[in-house]
Amino acid sequence: MKKKLAIFLICIAFIIIYILQANFFTWFTIAGIKPNLFVIFIVFLGLFGGKYIGIISGVIVGLLLDIFIGKNVGISAIMLGAVAIMARFLNKNFSKDSKLTIILVIILTTITYELGSYIINAFIFSYEISIWNFIRIVSIETLYNVILTIIIYPFMQRVGFSLEDMYKENKILTRYF
Repeated sequence: MKKKLAIFLICIAFIIIYILQANFFTWFTIAGIKPNLFVIFIVFLGLFGGKYIGIISGVIVGLLLDIFIGKNVGISAIMLGAVAIMARFLNKNFSKDSKLTIILVIILTTITYELGSYIINAFIFSYEISIWNFIRIVSIETLYNVILTIIIYPFMQRVGFSLEDMYKENKILTRYF
């Protein structure tokens, strides 16, 4: 029952984040660049969700984004799945209690998402690659994501530890001799 409630709340969070991304943050841009709230959301699920919750959510959210606003179906799904895999890998090697660690994770995943999306789109649509423009956009978006993460991380951490307890896979009692 708790897992069904968690999945329902993840779906509600997706809808809220989609509305914020599509409507609210169009008014609050930095040099015309919006944050990518979905990267933050998938990192959150990758860090605190179970073994596959982040990856499955990343692919599903990516597909939904591609269907709603994307030019090609699959690019966001691939990249958000990669973000979830990175978050899951970093979860095993770093502490979720440190804000510095979370900031580094957000920086790495935002750059990975944007770099991968840019390269895939450049090959598919034969863009003229503009490195300076790409670096400007990624640096502003990364800064924006970091600022938002610093603001909302205490809330994310509380909700995340509850989610982690729900999806924790090893519920074995240890015997001490």
